[in-house]
Amino acid sequence: MIPLYGHEALRRRFRSAVDRSALPGSLLLHGPRGVGKQRLALWLGQLLLCTSEGERPCGHCQSCRYAVTLAHPDLHWFFPRPRLGDSDATADEVFDDYADAIAERVKANGLYPPTSGTEAIYVATVRALVHRAGFTPTMGARKVFVIGEAERMVPQEGADAAANAFLKLLEEPPADTTLILTSSEPGALLPTIRSRVVAVRVPRLTDADVQRFLDDPAVRDALDRAGVARSIDDRLRLAAGAPGTLLGTASDDEAFAAAKALLAAAQSDRAQQMKAAFTLGGSRARGFFSDLLDALTVLLHQRARDAATHGDRRGALRASRAIDAVQEAKLRAAGNVNPQLLGAALVRHLAEHLA
Repeated sequence: MIPLYGHEALRRRFRSAVDRSALPGSLLLHGPRGVGKQRLALWLGQLLLCTSEGERPCGHCQSCRYAVTLAHPDLHWFFPRPRLGDSDATADEVFDDYADAIAERVKANGLYPPTSGTEAIYVATVRALVHRAGFTPTMGARKVFVIGEAERMVPQEGADAAANAFLKLLEEPPADTTLILTSSEPGALLPTIRSRVVAVRVPRLTDADVQRFLDDPAVRDALDRAGVARSIDDRLRLAAGAPGTLLGTASDDEAFAAAKALLAAAQSDRAQQMKAAFTLGGSRARGFFSDLLDALTVLLHQRARDAATHGDRRGALRASRAIDAVQEAKLRAAGNVNPQLLGAALVRHLAEHLA
């Protein structure tokens, strides 16, 4: 895994809280996509598990060495994954799947593309997480659970027991357990989850920190292979304080292109709106539609920031209302809803809010 770059102020804050035994049991790290929230959460897990008597994490003790390679038995990392074939997958099957996925991320030095629209944190994973939280730590005195992209937890009818158990865990985690959720879209989290965590904003990186990230040989090789702009200055500009966004795939680019077209159609006539909605069909419609919704959220947040920067309060409010409409579509997309029908409703709502 590449080192964690930047976020020095937050790291000092977390160190101080851990030294004072004042770190909350359940945290939500939220901020823009690509700023390294999950990497920061894993660093915090390393800090909590470090056994050094000096400054932590020391990077040298056995716990640190295991944590850095994601081999520590008390550091558990969950993130969106494809649904397992069996909807009632056992905890062992879930953990085997994550072991393979984490091994792939380690092999890639922690440089992985965004999750696709078909990936989520399904009920079987929540059950496995809650089950494992009841175990005693294996190596030390504490266990840490990192739940990346927590807004992708899929609520499922008939799974109330798992949902309630997870909420209870968030509200009163065992004394030896820390839960760290991350999200680029905290507004998409269920209110019952948001009310049970202490939220910490993770800002964009400074240009100096992004430069250090881009100078890392593993990062440079990954971006070269992906065909990202070769110039360091261009990469620095494209990153805009969120270098993780440079790791997007071709499908990610396609989703952003479709999102831009959908926004343009929403501000056009009715015929263009319907035409845009009906392009959302096809064999991979459901996953691509989720990717498109993620891209729409990013574009609308940018529009809201630009409007606020230029003192356009009305424009910022319109963009904010459009973001709410996209978040509602995301919740509905998690169910068995036709992307074309949901897209038609979304385009109509976007037209109303952006008019």
